[in-house]
Amino acid sequence: MNHELARANGVPDDVIGALAAVGIAPAWRFHPAAPTVAAAMEHWKDIPGAHAKNLFFKDAGGRLWLLTALAERRLDLKGLPKILGSKRLSFGSAPLLEEALGVTPGSVTPLAALRDRAQRVTIALDADLMRAETVNVHPLVNTATIGMRPEELIAFLRYCGHDPRVVELGAL
Repeated sequence: MNHELARANGVPDDVIGALAAVGIAPAWRFHPAAPTVAAAMEHWKDIPGAHAKNLFFKDAGGRLWLLTALAERRLDLKGLPKILGSKRLSFGSAPLLEEALGVTPGSVTPLAALRDRAQRVTIALDADLMRAETVNVHPLVNTATIGMRPEELIAFLRYCGHDPRVVELGAL
């Protein structure tokens, strides 16, 4: 991958550098802005692998969560706290998201763990997503999608100091 092409498409240097440091050479796809799963579906149709959606939560105890799940998964938000081992969840605000993960709504991704230097956010990954051959996520911008193997995503998160939880969401 030509890093200049990634930079030209708005991918931050810290993401490019961290992927390289972990030894990940993802499959890159560039496309028009896709701030929602619905908008991204048009661009994903020719990209093989499982696609992710990301939900940022704050629980009743103040703990922050990032859930990365299969894009097509329907979630029961009332049952989710039990699966995560948390208390009542509410969506985190845009300012809190930017403060904790350094991204704005529409560009949320597990790769934002790179920006969570204070380790404030617990990352939870859908087990079905992690069983896919390829996991596709945004690289902190919604004008690109990158594909990597699930074990590479785990390695990236650990490089960032996070030990993600892989959770079974199928029961929701």
